[in-house]
Amino acid sequence: MAKNVQLGQEYHDRISGFIGVATSRTEYLYGCVRVGLESRKAGADGKPLDTQYFDEQRLVTQSSARAGGPGNVPPRRDPPKR
Repeated sequence: MAKNVQLGQEYHDRISGFIGVATSRTEYLYGCVRVGLESRKAGADGKPLDTQYFDEQRLVTQSSARAGGPGNVPPRRDPPKR
């Protein structure tokens, strides 16, 4: 379960399976906390297809792996000349 959702991080809802990036967090007077998840998939116009709202306690953090190439890979060096 996610406690204190961090905006900009990806989560998925345990019940519906919806996956998205947390874009809003609303804390109500009597303790209910709702989080808006925006889908990663975009329509033809580049805008997100869907935003849905879930109770914070239903959300689970997605893997923290990010795209963008290799991480801590040493630079390539030319082989020693003989």
